[in-house]
Amino acid sequence: MTTLSSRALNRALLGRQLLLGRTDHTPLEVIGRLVALQAQEPNWPYVGLWSRIHGFAHSQLTTLLQDRKVVRSGLLRSTQHLAAADDFRRLRPLLQPVLDRTARSAYFARNSAGLDTASLVATGLELLAGGTTSRKELARRLAERHPGRDGRILAGEVELRAPLVHSPATGTWGSWGTRSAVSVTPAETWLGRPMAPVTAKDLIRRYLAAFGPAGTMDVQAWSGLTRLGEIVSDMRAELRHHRDPDGRELIDLADAELPDPDTPAPVRLLPAFDNALLGHADRTRIISHEDRKRVMPGQARVRPTFLVDGHVHGSWSLEGDTLRLTPFRPLPAIDRAALEQEAERLLPFVGAENVSYNSPIAVRSS
Repeated sequence: MTTLSSRALNRALLGRQLLLGRTDHTPLEVIGRLVALQAQEPNWPYVGLWSRIHGFAHSQLTTLLQDRKVVRSGLLRSTQHLAAADDFRRLRPLLQPVLDRTARSAYFARNSAGLDTASLVATGLELLAGGTTSRKELARRLAERHPGRDGRILAGEVELRAPLVHSPATGTWGSWGTRSAVSVTPAETWLGRPMAPVTAKDLIRRYLAAFGPAGTMDVQAWSGLTRLGEIVSDMRAELRHHRDPDGRELIDLADAELPDPDTPAPVRLLPAFDNALLGHADRTRIISHEDRKRVMPGQARVRPTFLVDGHVHGSWSLEGDTLRLTPFRPLPAIDRAALEQEAERLLPFVGAENVSYNSPIAVRSS
């Protein structure tokens, strides 16, 4: 069983995430390769694709959403993602227990106490009547049916428990920091096809193609599913096995290629909630524990970052017409120049006009 260095794991992740070099694959192919793109804020998946695809333009993703080839909905870890339509049909039923678990949390349970879950979902789907309705209107109608309860929370529970997709306007490029009013439609109505669930083994293979080599806990952290150890054990004969620098077992597809650990890694600006940072329980292959505290200050926040030599070296933000770079430690002149060049290339895509460079901020471990 081969032991892989931290650098080897870093280059493997970057290669599978298309961050060692931009690709000529189509946006639909890239979204499929990455399984899904986290998309709480509609703009961020556009930046993630820009970082991975030669000449990517906003219209390419917008058209996919409008043509119903890509959808936005709750998926992995009960969070909003963009996924290819066929992948959504296959993955959402498999991941439904994760969303149901979220719907049973205290936030929802307090509001729906005493209600029959199946009846609540059936009422929600009845009110949607197979069409598109705003969350606000769905909430209002549910509150009418269930006086004394918060309709917004009821609508959120219905959206977790039933596969609903967001209207394209919700997921397309828009104003930074502003979320459009979400409208939802039953997925099978929107797509014109039924759900067609895959197995957990299929999901594990897809995960490894995008994030491997990795451990069972990594798959679980990424997907939100639990108790995958027995399934991984059953797949043992078809997988390749490695160890990480701490001796933990890693699995991978038998035919997966590993890049040379000495492969150069270009500077890349990543969006908030980028796949590359969220695909593992142990994220040290791309971000140190100290930097993770700064980039992920709370469960609901993952700041935009930039990579230098394959690792998170700082964050960036848009402030008016300025793209502001904030390194966490001093950069050599050659890396600073490469970072500024990449930021300049991003300016027209995000509608900014200039780059500002903050002084490095020290990160202290607790």
